[in-house]
Amino acid sequence: MLNTTRWPFPRVIAHRCGGTTAPENTLVALRLAATMGFGGVEFDVKLAKFGVPMLIHDDTVDRTTDGAGPVAAYDAAELRALDAGLWFGNEFAGERIPTFDAATALCHNLGLWANIEIKPDRDNAVETGRIVAGIAARLWHDDNPAPLLSSFSEAALAAARSAEPALPLALLVAEPPSDWIEGTRRLGCRALHCRQEYVTEQMVTAAHEAGLGILAYTVNDPQRAFALFGMGIDAIITDELGLVRPDQLAPMPGS
Repeated sequence: MLNTTRWPFPRVIAHRCGGTTAPENTLVALRLAATMGFGGVEFDVKLAKFGVPMLIHDDTVDRTTDGAGPVAAYDAAELRALDAGLWFGNEFAGERIPTFDAATALCHNLGLWANIEIKPDRDNAVETGRIVAGIAARLWHDDNPAPLLSSFSEAALAAARSAEPALPLALLVAEPPSDWIEGTRRLGCRALHCRQEYVTEQMVTAAHEAGLGILAYTVNDPQRAFALFGMGIDAIITDELGLVRPDQLAPMPGS
C-alpha cells in the first residue's frame, strides 16, 4: 500500500498546468486540467524584475509570448502585457502570463493541488528559492496536503528549505546520479523526480526503502504509465491529459 506519509499527493499530475491542451503555465490551462478531472498540476515559477514570481518556464519570453528577451528584464506589469496564448492557438489570443498569486488563487478555487517547480536563472537561485518558498507558505498555509516545491537547482532547494522548512521538497533530475539517495536526503527532500525512461523497479524499491517518494516525468503513453505504476512508482506527470487520465490510471487503494 502507498505510504501516505511518503506521497500524500495526487498521483497523476498535469504538466505545466494543462499539458498539450492549452498554452503552458496559464490560467486557462489550469481550468482545463480541472475540467478534465485532474486533482494536481505542475507549473514553473520564475522571478520577474524586482523579485515578483510569475508562471513561465523559459529564461526568455520568446517561445511562449509575443515578446522577446530575458524574463528578468521585464517587471510583472510588462510581462502581463504580453500575449501568452496566441503562439499556441488563435482561440487563446490574449491569455496572459499569470502571477504566482493569481495561479494560487485559481488553484484554491478549483480544488487543485500544485507541484511548484522553482526555475531560477543562473545568478539568482538562492533568491528564487527563498521568495517562492516564502510566498508558497503564505498562500497555501492552510492546505493539506501542502504544495510540493521541486527544482533542478540544489541551491534553490536549500534556500527554500532554509526559508520554509515545513514545506515538502523534491529534487529534480534527468538521469539520477549514483548518489541520488544521499543528495535528496542532504537537501531534506521528500521525493526524487526523474525522467521516466530512467525509472526501474530497483530504483523505486530503493527510494521507498529510504523513505522517499519517486515521480516520473513526462509520461505520455498510457501503457508506460501502467507499467510504471506496476513498478510501484508514486506519481507521474503527463502532457497528454486526454490519454493519461487520473480516473483510469490512479492505482486503487491497497494496490
